[in-house]
Amino acid sequence: MRGLIVFFTAAALLSIGTACNSDRKVEVINNSASSDNSDMKESPSQPLTSDSYITKLGELNVTLVGHASLMLEINGKIIHVDPYSKVADYSKLPKADLILLTHEHSDHLDLGAIEQIRQAKTRFIVSKVCADSIGYGEVLNNGDKTIFEKIDIQAVPAYNIENKKDNGEYYHPKGRGNGYVLTLGSEKVYIAGDTENIPEMEQLKGAYIAFLPKNTPYTMTDDMFIDAAQKVSPVYLYPYHFSEFNDKKIIKALEKENNKAKLLVRSMSNL
Repeated sequence: MRGLIVFFTAAALLSIGTACNSDRKVEVINNSASSDNSDMKESPSQPLTSDSYITKLGELNVTLVGHASLMLEINGKIIHVDPYSKVADYSKLPKADLILLTHEHSDHLDLGAIEQIRQAKTRFIVSKVCADSIGYGEVLNNGDKTIFEKIDIQAVPAYNIENKKDNGEYYHPKGRGNGYVLTLGSEKVYIAGDTENIPEMEQLKGAYIAFLPKNTPYTMTDDMFIDAAQKVSPVYLYPYHFSEFNDKKIIKALEKENNKAKLLVRSMSNL
């Protein structure tokens, strides 16, 4: 079995989220059995790992459900991002107080998963193309802001700058999809969505937590991911939306650039 396997309880990770050693090197916290192996798979029934962080608004619990699906919990409120039925049984997950949808592709906009976690009070914050598709939701265009339970939420660009379909169209055209920045007091959580290493990422430098995608040709190559990590320079960095992730290559490149992020690699479904 290749790769470093380390399992953390939420309590153990709470200490990670409260302190930052300014002179440390890149560190990897990895619960993937073979994160550099392109044929790794995850069963939807596999127990989920939650990481806890202290923010100005309270304790934030972060769960990377799988693929591009996230679940955040703070002060008893549950936020789901791009729920997707193929990575989890959403009927067994907590109901949503807020659902964020980045764009309309079926692995990000899944009505089956949404129906299993929505309730009468669920608030939806979505890109315009998602609202056009499902017929509801509060639309945020790139640059728009709103507030949810004292959390400032901003929609930010998410798009391709190189990768195109055979017909010449970008997989993710500029202005169509959203990334989201959640500001919890002074800590920013950046959820990139499906994007490449776009120049707008420079404005997010110093994010507390960042989720960056890495799968060719839809989002980023290894080199794009490394560049994006440099642009954002988060304290905690989660690669997501990947089918393979070469820990050694990424860490070596980030250390060369003096990037001090903690890299948290979670198992992904091979989608």
